[in-house]
Amino acid sequence: MGLPVPTSSEKIFPMSTELQSKCSEQLPQPASFGERNFGTAQLGDRRRTKRLVRVVNALVRHPGGTLPEKVHSPAELSALYRLMKADAVTHESLLAPHRARTLQRITEDSNREILILHDTTELDFSTHRSLEKLGQIGNGRRKGYLCHNSVAVDPVTREVIGLAGQILHCRAKVRKKETQAQRRRRKDRESRLWLQGTQTLPASWNLIDVCDRGADTFEFFESEYHSGRRFVVRSSYSRSIHTAHDPAASRGSLHEFARTLAPIAEHHVKVQRRRIEKKPKRKGRKKVVIRPQREAALSISAAPVLVRAPASKNGEHGNQPLALWIVRVWEPNPPAGEEALEWFLLTNHPVQTPADALDVGNWYECRWIIEEYHKAMKTGCGVENPQFQSEDRLQPMIALLSVVSLTLLNLRELARHPEAKRRPANDVVSEDYVQVLCAWRHKKLKPDWTIYDFCYALARLGGHQNRRGDGHPGWLTLWRGWTRLQAMLDGAEVMSASNKCAQK
Repeated sequence: MGLPVPTSSEKIFPMSTELQSKCSEQLPQPASFGERNFGTAQLGDRRRTKRLVRVVNALVRHPGGTLPEKVHSPAELSALYRLMKADAVTHESLLAPHRARTLQRITEDSNREILILHDTTELDFSTHRSLEKLGQIGNGRRKGYLCHNSVAVDPVTREVIGLAGQILHCRAKVRKKETQAQRRRRKDRESRLWLQGTQTLPASWNLIDVCDRGADTFEFFESEYHSGRRFVVRSSYSRSIHTAHDPAASRGSLHEFARTLAPIAEHHVKVQRRRIEKKPKRKGRKKVVIRPQREAALSISAAPVLVRAPASKNGEHGNQPLALWIVRVWEPNPPAGEEALEWFLLTNHPVQTPADALDVGNWYECRWIIEEYHKAMKTGCGVENPQFQSEDRLQPMIALLSVVSLTLLNLRELARHPEAKRRPANDVVSEDYVQVLCAWRHKKLKPDWTIYDFCYALARLGGHQNRRGDGHPGWLTLWRGWTRLQAMLDGAEVMSASNKCAQK
């Protein structure tokens, strides 16, 4: 089984400029990150595409901060600004080559199951007063986009394969007296984002759409049921059901029925530390709860159900019931003072055995990766930082930074794979990065340095203490180490250049 990172021909970190020039005289170099993800972009002029590739490679080397901090060269920064001004450079034209590459990668192996994680996050551009078309976000006092992302993930390795789709949506201003029929027909209804996010995906049973409670609409279930793909959606509403795949079976309520099922499997899961905002049912202020990191012992039950179409339609769908399975995942004995975990998962994946139920639970457990992706977009790459004053320039920049953000997530998986302690670090990391970090960590070069050694040295550089109880370093710690390592590498290049000048 390979590492959940690029192969040796697709190294995760690019070579320095000096090393590239040395190696180009000896061997042909593998495609850079910019070439792989944007090299086929159709921008009306091949020179624009080449400029785009150079800019993206600069962003990968310095993903954090403002644009002047990401792109140090004034010439390259000016090139980036000119590129964003071109009419052919749009959100769609920049995202298209990466999306095509992602779809190609997920269909290369016909036997591999791939998760497509869907979720929406808010991008806040309230300070951009010239952007008049932005919609309301948050409590309605701020302005920005609803950014609906679809991220392809390998459920075994947890590798983030790529962005299968992204929609930038402006929340519409709705009349106060809008009727249910008017809302159902409205083209910019937010619940349509879940359907739009799946439109470009192939009809393959190996693809599994995974969504949170926002996708709990009968309209989405019906669309997915006929899509040729599998899906797992966390249920929010206790829908009317028949308690088997038989319309003559007794009727009941989905959640109440699921709570009567006996457990058929057990599972242990690491619960991530999380800040949760609980909204009041009617009036009052939000309540903020900090959920600590812990390990939870979960029970799993499952049964076939026939989900009935709602009598009052909020979406465009038919009246035929859908034969699905309900999988309940819950924590029977939570720690004192902690709220018990409980998931009701609706799926069209046939749950015939305990292993099938465990698969569904594991697939939904991977959903937290897209939340980490949104954090990488905002905290890691600063997608809300660019100060462009028109949407035509801002939107393509969002596409670029969204793709660059993917590199931060796979940092974490480098050290966690079983092969990490055996595989040489320079298989996936350029040699100059390995040498600089090894010299910092050990005051000498070690030819047998592994990927595990590299990642934990990178984590230490980012502030991780590597103590026994500290756990694996997260992507944010590794990213901090990466930015410091990049600064060290830049310094080493300057010193090397100055020494050459002194010798002349």
